[in-house]
Amino acid sequence: MADVVSLGSVNVDLFASVDETSIKELSARYEWFPSPDETRAVASVPSAVDEYVDGIFIGGKGSNQAVAAAKAGVDAAFCGRVGTDHETYGVLETLSTRGVDTAGTEVADAETGKAYVFVDEAGENRIAIVAGANATVDESYVDRHWETIRAADCLLLQNEIPMATMEATLASLADVSDRPTVLFDPAPAEGAAPLLEYEAVDVVTPNAYEYERLGDAIGEFAGTVIRTRGSGTLVVERRATGEEFTAPPPEVTPVDTTGAGDVFNGYLAARLAAGDPLPAAVPAAVTAASLATTHEGAQQATPSLAVVRDFMD
Repeated sequence: MADVVSLGSVNVDLFASVDETSIKELSARYEWFPSPDETRAVASVPSAVDEYVDGIFIGGKGSNQAVAAAKAGVDAAFCGRVGTDHETYGVLETLSTRGVDTAGTEVADAETGKAYVFVDEAGENRIAIVAGANATVDESYVDRHWETIRAADCLLLQNEIPMATMEATLASLADVSDRPTVLFDPAPAEGAAPLLEYEAVDVVTPNAYEYERLGDAIGEFAGTVIRTRGSGTLVVERRATGEEFTAPPPEVTPVDTTGAGDVFNGYLAARLAAGDPLPAAVPAAVTAASLATTHEGAQQATPSLAVVRDFMD
């Protein structure tokens, strides 16, 4: 069984490098165009947007986090669904070559999910996601792969598969005596708040935008909150004990911040699964996420554990 399981989304990421003029054009033309650092779920993206696309990669928060966990030195598995077009993009082959167990990944009668990633000149990103096959990850899928999910040391969840699926998973985990530690990445923020009410959620990792959007729900959450505050510094609040500590990122020159949060989450889950205490796991995850921003893309920019440790020494 895998040490870390990511139950979530896999996407074909369509990258677009945009300048200020392009951002203004897109914002004026499309009501759905995301704000800086926002991930927004949309029903579809017009083909006219394709003219801005200049790169195609494999992504999705679920698969990104699984790859990061594998890079962080543990056995990692991805649970989710790809579309009938997955071979065109080499989705499963790519994940496998990056160290992720895809035995539980199914093929749905739909297109693979798509993510339009708009990266501005400062390296900030705005992401619009079209669910595709990710929307078919239902409760029956979880039932078929329950033993893999239940037996993990850490379970990674994000808000890119149906809410009902995640609610059913968390409700079932409440009855498991030796359940995995659950890390929830509340992105996209819209609709994520109800999951914070489940006792099985141990850690939630909002960025500054998501923290604000979650409002009262994040204020009432009783577990561990890890959030970004000013200049990328992370604030870790263990609300059950009242403990709080910060983890400033190392100084790097960012090229692309896409997927940095996913690298953080995957690394954090991996290091916790490996037995590291939270105060040691967080700095490693912060360093990995920061190093990932110095390269384009998400999965291909994820550093190995050896690189992270060398940088921290």
